[in-house]
Amino acid sequence: MAEYAIKAENISKRYQIGAVGGKSTLRDRLGEMLTHPLKRGAEAASHAANTDFWALKHVTFEIAPGEVVGFIGHNGSGKSTLLRILSRISRPTTGRFRIYGTVGALLEIGTGFHPDLTGRENVFLNAAILGMQRKQVVARFDEIVAFAEVEQFIDTPIKFYSSGMYVRLAFAVATHLDAEILLLDEVLGVGDYGFQQKSTAKLNSIIQDGRTVVLVSHMRGQIDAMCSRVLWLHHGELIADGHPDDIMPRYVASFQT
Repeated sequence: MAEYAIKAENISKRYQIGAVGGKSTLRDRLGEMLTHPLKRGAEAASHAANTDFWALKHVTFEIAPGEVVGFIGHNGSGKSTLLRILSRISRPTTGRFRIYGTVGALLEIGTGFHPDLTGRENVFLNAAILGMQRKQVVARFDEIVAFAEVEQFIDTPIKFYSSGMYVRLAFAVATHLDAEILLLDEVLGVGDYGFQQKSTAKLNSIIQDGRTVVLVSHMRGQIDAMCSRVLWLHHGELIADGHPDDIMPRYVASFQT
């Protein structure tokens, strides 16, 4: 077994405010298309002066196999940007990272889904994006559909799905394939109460299997119940790394200052 599941060294990410197009890579553009498939055409050009914005600044950490780690921080602290980099949707501006194992990611709900494709087609598409083999998907397909409770609509284009159906299918795909590392961005608070209970139970089962989980959440109860460690990001910098019992009281207090 590898010593680390994830190893990040000096990760920084810069965006240019006011820039259109710029020097983005094909990977970056594809990631944006998959994350926001309903966007059509180019954004209107802006002539404002470009301003550098550093979403992440020199972030370094290691995560061992089987660890359950929570990423915490105020909105805009860089949590989601970091998960996008770890899932290879985006690239760091500087620094490097290594992933030891297959990765399943559920970032924005439905990342990798295309609205014009059916639920069935999107299951296979999303699995391919996650790097899963077709035979793995075939073996788990019925289980995925049943968990999502979309049996009657699996051959319907997902643009006709309700938001609840969309959420359930996206979560089912991400959590039912055999990824060794799971990256989740604020997904346990979505859906109705029944599905929240169901998704929490599924994630607990994954944790019991000894898989590595990285979880972004603003809900202290979830962090305390599931995570053995938290990384606290603030304005793109990693300012604390430790056990939830040590970090969470300070984090909660930061909202009162």
